[in-house]
Amino acid sequence: MQKNKNVHTNGGTAAIARKPIKIPHVYVIICAIILFVAVCTWFVPPGQFDTQTVEVEGVSRTLVIPGTFHTLEEKHPAGLVTILSSLHRGLVSGAEVTMLIFLVNGAFSMVLKTGAFNAFLGSLLRRFSSRAKLVIPVFFLTFAVLSSTFGMWNEYNGLIPVFMGLGVALGYDALAGFAILELGKGIGWSAATLNPFSVPVSQGIAGVPIFSGMGIRVVSFVIFSTLGIAYIFYYGQKVSKNPSKSLILGDKLDINFNREEIINTKTTKKQMWILLEILVSLVAIFYGSLKLGWGNAELAGIFVLMGVFAGAVSGWGPSKMAEEFLEGASSVVMGALVVGFAKAILVILQGAMIIDTIVFYASQVLQGMPPIIAAQGMLILQTLINFFIPSSTGQAATVIPILAPLGDLLGVSRQVTCLAFQFGDGFSNILWPTCSLAISIGISGIPMHKWWKFFMPLFGILYIAQALILSAAVLMGI
Repeated sequence: MQKNKNVHTNGGTAAIARKPIKIPHVYVIICAIILFVAVCTWFVPPGQFDTQTVEVEGVSRTLVIPGTFHTLEEKHPAGLVTILSSLHRGLVSGAEVTMLIFLVNGAFSMVLKTGAFNAFLGSLLRRFSSRAKLVIPVFFLTFAVLSSTFGMWNEYNGLIPVFMGLGVALGYDALAGFAILELGKGIGWSAATLNPFSVPVSQGIAGVPIFSGMGIRVVSFVIFSTLGIAYIFYYGQKVSKNPSKSLILGDKLDINFNREEIINTKTTKKQMWILLEILVSLVAIFYGSLKLGWGNAELAGIFVLMGVFAGAVSGWGPSKMAEEFLEGASSVVMGALVVGFAKAILVILQGAMIIDTIVFYASQVLQGMPPIIAAQGMLILQTLINFFIPSSTGQAATVIPILAPLGDLLGVSRQVTCLAFQFGDGFSNILWPTCSLAISIGISGIPMHKWWKFFMPLFGILYIAQALILSAAVLMGI
């Protein structure tokens, strides 16, 4: 007699549930990449391009000379000691960013404990309750426009806790609020119009008239921004209807908010002084970054002052301030150390001198491709190269001198080559852990793999949009 293969439970047939795919911890992913690139150093020959110093838009830049790539006789493959020591070297290399994350989170944790920020968000929601959702496109476009035109990026780091709280106050979650800022600046940078760190650098190196091709970049900005805003609304509404859909549900973030608590909090006189100090601090950060050349050290110092002032106004003693600061700083150890772990990858690649080799052979793959396919290949190449060269100007100086003349041979205009550079560099900045994403993630405390789970569907949509825009640009002869 044939056995019944159905499994009955409580009178019904229980379907065999598939286990959900679990993304490995970000440390596991990065360590796997470290091992992979270490193995590559044994098989990929070290190589180097000759370079020359050229003035581009009034700035001296070191550019590679096309056709000068040569392999090096002396090899430096990564052995066991190199692999093990790479973590320490990576942490030392990324120490400036790691310390920024610790100091900013420790200080802002003190501000949050005073309740002043919750009081501000509650007041904002009560005043604009009927139009609260409008803040998403308004702030998103503000960040996108500023990144697209002035090249603003790190200047936003001080606002990360603010928008995480705003996301919760809107009935979404902290991830949605974080995305308003992160996607806004990422999309603005990718569809740069006047960005001085991207457009004139790449176009100057390629020999294209500076700020030409504005039309296609503005169209790209509108398309990407529309997709980004729609995606945040989609995710936010899903969480609003069913909080269990939140990707960070159950995660203990130091920058944590409760919507009911926010709405019901009234502002006291002490909190008003703290809010005024926050405003003054943010204005100082923006002014210092844009006009005085402030960097991470000054940003961290302003935040520490902000935390101490908030604690003093609240009547805390020095020991209480120290305890609250340490509690906040300790909560972002995982995010802060991601920076150093990711830097370890670059330590191995640079030590083995195979980055130029990767760039050279990757560019060779494009040889003989039809123009439209070659443009897509350039986009893929720029996206991948940004993992190894996480600097817009550095990537432009390394890759554009190679791809621009190669594009001439393949029927891809230099304008399209620069556009592919912008797209690949911009969007991968909020994808790869070796890029500035690590700073934002470290400050927010959101696990890297949770961000990837949120962002990857949108990245796929945006990638299709990029490919279509590049194809249209080739067909239109831009």
